[in-house]
Amino acid sequence: MSLLKLYYGSHFIIRQPLFGMGNPQNDYGRGFYCTETLDLAKEWACSDQNSGFANAYELEWKGMKVLKLTGKGYHILNWLAILLENRTFDLNAPLARQGRQYILDHFLPDYKDMDILIGYRADDSYFSFTRDFLNNTISLSQLSAAMRLGKLGEQVVLKSPEAFEALRFVEAIPAEKEIWYPLKAARDHRARDSYYMNRQTSPDGVYLIDIIRQQWENDDERL
Repeated sequence: MSLLKLYYGSHFIIRQPLFGMGNPQNDYGRGFYCTETLDLAKEWACSDQNSGFANAYELEWKGMKVLKLTGKGYHILNWLAILLENRTFDLNAPLARQGRQYILDHFLPDYKDMDILIGYRADDSYFSFTRDFLNNTISLSQLSAAMRLGKLGEQVVLKSPEAFEALRFVEAIPAEKEIWYPLKAARDHRARDSYYMNRQTSPDGVYLIDIIRQQWENDDERL
């Protein structure tokens, strides 16, 4: 069997996730958002007020349709297009609104019939990095680098009934807020600090306005 070990951080023990539940405005739409990293799940499980659990699962994913956005054949603009389709952005500048539509029109992959999506997690800090790119404040390479700050890792998202049915609960591992919330906060602060230290204008960088003016396409060799 081809088993994938996954973790889901929550205030609660969740033995059987339900298909069709969850927020449709999450990064990749409605789904069950997991990580392959136990420590990250423990961080995500805790707030400053509440402890939680890293729910552990095994997923039999042989034969599943999987889209790995950080893998070969995909690039940061594919990830961004999915994010733009699902999450709500406050885009006041005309260029940002035009850029959003250009990215959706030219870089949105066919992902809605997938069983599993794997890609970056747009935590609050990372969401603000994306907004800066749309506002032409940072370059494409700076956005790519920013998504690796803080080592937030990838998230694995179950999207189909078949994926939910193939998930087996293993155990719930306690996560104490006194330990894991400070670690989560420190990770976020490190990412923000590193980002702002390296946010200066890049004279050789490619910005959103360049992508639009030069009419980049999904198979552009510069990506």
